[in-house]
Amino acid sequence: MSQSRLRPGLEPPNQQPMRLLVTGGTGVLGRALGAAATEAGHDLVMPTHDELDLFDPAAVRDAVVDADGVLHLATRVRPVEQLSDPDAWHENDRLREEASGILVDAAIAAGATVYVQPTVTFVYPRDGSVSEDTPVADVLPILRSALAAEQQAARFASAGGRGVVMRFGLLDGPGTGNDTPRTEFGASLHLADAGHALLSALSLPSGVYNICRDGERVSNQRFTQAAGWHPQH
Repeated sequence: MSQSRLRPGLEPPNQQPMRLLVTGGTGVLGRALGAAATEAGHDLVMPTHDELDLFDPAAVRDAVVDADGVLHLATRVRPVEQLSDPDAWHENDRLREEASGILVDAAIAAGATVYVQPTVTFVYPRDGSVSEDTPVADVLPILRSALAAEQQAARFASAGGRGVVMRFGLLDGPGTGNDTPRTEFGASLHLADAGHALLSALSLPSGVYNICRDGERVSNQRFTQAAGWHPQH
């Protein structure tokens, strides 16, 4: 995906109520988004795993056909003690690599206007200050699928829609397993701010955005300038 900086003074368009297909709606990100999006007047379609097979192209096309936007929040993140076991991350990889491609195909065919793909700030080098312009290379095997998912958002943008990638810092808050920020990872974010950021993504220009607290090793400047707010928690 192109990582060129937004033009100075660029403002996102006014956000109008939309019909949104949201995968992973029962997860922590889906729950955080749900309350904020419903309050903003959006119509959410959040099928469960049993209701929609994300690896079935025909079923996904039917689910997306009336959607204005798609947010692919579905993951299968494993416990930290399994970080070194690529086999444990197979389903997560499939959701980011295969399912994202199927969803983008369906979103393009349906004429959806925006596709939102959350990933993680862990793709950056582990030392020094970084921004969206920092080259990403030699990531851990379990993170390669995150970059593959980002490329699907870029493909949606190249087809004429807005493809928005949100690289989240390590989440904290209810349901995340972290009661307080873990700043040793270089970027952190409260779950409530993550939900607010996903809502803001619906009106952002195409691009990659870091979403994390102010003053951390990972810069959040591009997002805060484009969205017009800073993490509050």
